[in-house]
Amino acid sequence: MSAAAQARKRRKADDLEILAFERGDFTSYSACGIPYWIGGLVDGPDALIARDPAAFAEVGITVHTGHEVTGIDLSARTVTVRSADREFSEGFDELVYAAGAVPVRPKWAAVPVRGVFGMQTLGDGAAVEAWIAETSPKNAVVIGAGYIGVEMAEALLRRGLSVTLVEQSPQPMSTIDPDMGALVAKSIECMGITLRTGVTVESLESDIDQIKAVVTDAGTLPADLVILGLGVRPNTELATAAGIPLGATGGLATDLRQRVTGPSGLVEGVWAAGDCTQVLNRVSGRQVHVPLGTHANKQGRVAGINLGGGYATFPGIIGTGITKICDLEVARTGLSSKEADAAGYRYVTATVSSTNRAGYMPGADPMTVKVIAEKTSGLLLGAQIVGKAEAAKRIDAFAVAVWNRMTVTEMTALDLGYAPPFAPVWDPVLIAARKADEAL
Repeated sequence: MSAAAQARKRRKADDLEILAFERGDFTSYSACGIPYWIGGLVDGPDALIARDPAAFAEVGITVHTGHEVTGIDLSARTVTVRSADREFSEGFDELVYAAGAVPVRPKWAAVPVRGVFGMQTLGDGAAVEAWIAETSPKNAVVIGAGYIGVEMAEALLRRGLSVTLVEQSPQPMSTIDPDMGALVAKSIECMGITLRTGVTVESLESDIDQIKAVVTDAGTLPADLVILGLGVRPNTELATAAGIPLGATGGLATDLRQRVTGPSGLVEGVWAAGDCTQVLNRVSGRQVHVPLGTHANKQGRVAGINLGGGYATFPGIIGTGITKICDLEVARTGLSSKEADAAGYRYVTATVSSTNRAGYMPGADPMTVKVIAEKTSGLLLGAQIVGKAEAAKRIDAFAVAVWNRMTVTEMTALDLGYAPPFAPVWDPVLIAARKADEAL
């Protein structure tokens, strides 16, 4: 819908007809806000919707919800569309493929079981809300301790459920380094969530078709509500069936203007944006799949500007991510140590402990900051933060530095804001940069 809106700004309705087909019932909503709706922090689903179909209709964009595109014919320039009561073909001159991502579902979750939910759409959130109202569950198991997993664990804890968080890796939040992940694990357990790392789920137990337990290689966990937070993969089934090539990550490959490309060049008249695409990591130089709403909106905007006759490019990403679980904040940008190793960098690390404000101020809380810098050059490769209030948004300073290829030496002189209610005289960002500079 970002692409549609930007194209409409540049070309009037009598010059460019814009149709959008959406399988679900909602448009332009914040999927990232669903855990906070489930946790009772925000109203939903209406509060999470930025624009509904009526708002788009006012500017000449026709949105058909409850309409699933089931096929693409590039030769005929048509899509096949199925609704509740009919199936039809619709022609196009230009096609924007923005099908997003689909949840990873292992074999043991292939058969639908009542009480087991993914967490991708507003419909998923509504289904969880309805299940809680209908069954008053007591024991929740969240499978996967990534962003959505930890956020849903907190949401269900806030709803009064006993929550077990299961993760196959040795640590939660595997996008950060193990030492930082250990800090997250300790805090999760202190919050009253049972954390089981290094545990593999083998099957689900159900009574008829309703969830009863999660079976792991370390024992059976009672459950009357299960959340699958196992990650997502690009939703490219339609594209593949139409003969549109995929990139190395399994997502659609695009050029800088969001035009779909393949080994033979451009796929004429086809654009792609969002979680169905792969993107360039500006630090590693590699193509990656990083499904985030920030990237999706920017890519859609770029595609729409170009479709409308303007010119825009999407320069890539640096892997910035942020989340919270209860009162713990977690953030990262650039490369982790594992990613830096894979990219072939030699590097130093520096980890410091500091506070969010002057230590003598009320509300001064601890945070840990880790910096990764390339050997010799001192180029900032990445940073990670784990801490309490006002910790995580400090990642933005590191993100700007990574984006602009600053060295940690340059960072030590950054003129950051200081006053005792907001930071120590040496902000944790500066302390970490200074320690990394010394490590060089």
